[in-house]
Amino acid sequence: MLTASIVVTDPPMADLDNFFECLKNSSVKPQLFVVDNSSTPIDHPIIREYAFKHIKNGKNLGYGSAHNIAMRMILDTSEFHFVLNTDIRFGPDEFEKMLEFMRNNPNVGQLMPKVLNEDGTLQYLCKLLPTPSDLMLRRFMPRAFHPLFRRRMERYELRFTGYDRIMDIPYLSGCFMLFRVAALRQVGLFDERFFLYPEDIDLTRRMHAQFRTVYFPGASIIHAHARTSYKNARYLWRHTRNLIRYFNKWGWLHDPERTRVNRELLRQLKR
Repeated sequence: MLTASIVVTDPPMADLDNFFECLKNSSVKPQLFVVDNSSTPIDHPIIREYAFKHIKNGKNLGYGSAHNIAMRMILDTSEFHFVLNTDIRFGPDEFEKMLEFMRNNPNVGQLMPKVLNEDGTLQYLCKLLPTPSDLMLRRFMPRAFHPLFRRRMERYELRFTGYDRIMDIPYLSGCFMLFRVAALRQVGLFDERFFLYPEDIDLTRRMHAQFRTVYFPGASIIHAHARTSYKNARYLWRHTRNLIRYFNKWGWLHDPERTRVNRELLRQLKR
C-alpha cells in the first residue's frame, strides 16, 4: 500500500488545482489523505474526487499534528508515505523514480528529491543541523548584511556540493518528505509541540540517527515557496516561538549530537 497526506488551511485554489492535476497524471497514485485544518472545511469538487479520505478538523492543529492524524491511520498498512505541500508540482514519473530508489535501498528511511523554483533554479534545502545563530541570521539578518555572512550561509546550506549527487543529510525540508513507514514506526511521528516550521528539522534528525535520510537528485519537483513567515507577523511569531522550543529540546550552545553529525557530514563531503 502506498499513501500520501496533504494539509489544507484555506490554500489558494490554484495550488490545489495544480497539485491534483499532477497527481492525476502521475504514473504512481498513492491513496491520498486530505487533512483539513480550515475552520470551515473546504468544499472543492477536486478534493471529493481524489481524496481517499477527507479529514475535517474544524480548526488549525498545526502542520505536524495534522499530518500525524493521517500517518497514524496507515502505520500498520502502508509501505511508503508521502508528506506533501500543496504548492508543489511534479512530473508523471517522479514518484516512481523515488520509490524505485527506496525499494533498492532498504536502509533509507526518508528521501527528498531535487527541489526547484518555478523558474527552474535550485532551492538549497539540504542543510546542516542548525545552530541558533544559523537560523537567527537566516531569518532576521537585514539584506544589507547578507554579504558578510554569505560563506557561512552557503556552508550551512551545503551549496559547495553542487546538489548533483546522492547525499545523506540530517535536515531535509518538510515541503516534500517520502518516508519508509517501517522507519516511522520505529522513530516516531512529528513532535506535536511544534505547531509550524521546525518539525521537519526535528523529525529528520531523529530519522537520521537510525536510518539514512537521503537527498536524491535523480527525481525533481517544483516548489512555489511562499515564505509566509516573512510576510505575516502572526506566522513570524509562531516561527520564532517554535524555534525556541526546538533549541530547548535539543540544546542551544551545547548539542553534542549536532556537533558530531555536522562534523561527520562535512568530512564525508570533503569540505
